[in-house]
Amino acid sequence: MIKKLDIYIIKKFLSSFFFTVLIFTMIGVVIDFSEKVEKIIEEPITTHEVIFGYYANFILFIDGLLWPLFTLIAVIFFTSRLAYNSEIISIFNAGVSFRRLLRPYLLASALVAGMLMLGNHYFIPNGNKSMLDIVYTYFDKNKDKGKTRDVHMFVSPDTKVYIRSYRKRDSTAADFRVEHFQENKLVRLIKANTAEWQGPPDKWRLRDYEIRSFDGLREELILGKGEYLDTTLNLSPADFVDYAEQQSMMTTPELKDHIEKQSTRGVGNIEKYQIELYRRSAEPFTIFILTIIGVSIAARKVRGGMGLHLALGIGLGAIYIFLSRFAIVFATGKAIPPLAGIWLPNIIFSVVAIFLVIKAQK
Repeated sequence: MIKKLDIYIIKKFLSSFFFTVLIFTMIGVVIDFSEKVEKIIEEPITTHEVIFGYYANFILFIDGLLWPLFTLIAVIFFTSRLAYNSEIISIFNAGVSFRRLLRPYLLASALVAGMLMLGNHYFIPNGNKSMLDIVYTYFDKNKDKGKTRDVHMFVSPDTKVYIRSYRKRDSTAADFRVEHFQENKLVRLIKANTAEWQGPPDKWRLRDYEIRSFDGLREELILGKGEYLDTTLNLSPADFVDYAEQQSMMTTPELKDHIEKQSTRGVGNIEKYQIELYRRSAEPFTIFILTIIGVSIAARKVRGGMGLHLALGIGLGAIYIFLSRFAIVFATGKAIPPLAGIWLPNIIFSVVAIFLVIKAQK
């Protein structure tokens, strides 16, 4: 049952949290605007695109990224004030245990974590689509790292495509080859000098083609020199686009479909998509860990007061961010599995949280 103490702490928690979000959001927007103001002036971008297309979604992105850190700072900020005013000691003297004191903190953090969970899986990726479209159009036009030479991929379980080179400006492939297999044996081979994208649904036009069919020792050859052949393949120009932040532009259902699609095609470099998928669920859990750490640090009244508590909290937050980036680099480089790379910081900080709870003022 929620009591007055719970309501009091939850109000303090949420008000401090959203105040922290507001302050850091304003700082982030000012810094980002100062970096991009020259390009905003030079490029033919409208005011509506800057405000509603870019910065409205930039706020969602930066807040979602730093949500756990904001939680830690907010918890330490208001809990330290309660401890400095001897309110925490009074609560303990009234017979409230430290575990009981944690309950309203965890209730408030559950609300914040739920908001982050929904944002990570659905709202922030949709916002990133609009924001990054503007970035790639006006601010950073050469970030597409999609592979265009010596491309091998399976477009279906029994059909493999090879492209020697692909030209993105007109969606044209040179030295195009399609291999059809049956029971792990090549039964049909289509070659073409060029293949041109004709539009959805996945239509391609093959020029100067030849078709070879194999049936045991028998072979059938069809030559189409100077002619074209229209065909449909599970392949589109989007398969040759790969931005550094492309995974952040997909909602979770889209991300899962993309990972499954790329895995069946035998295409490498799906680690960053797996890392993004796992991160979206791991970060809300981080909020609970950092909340417990914050309460354990700030509930004790010390001579240094709020300044010391904030310094400890920001230091721990910096260590957490460094550790998470460090683990992601190893996971991206395939040194450790992506799931382990994402959850390793949470596991380590869970141990830290348990230690601090044991040592906390009771």
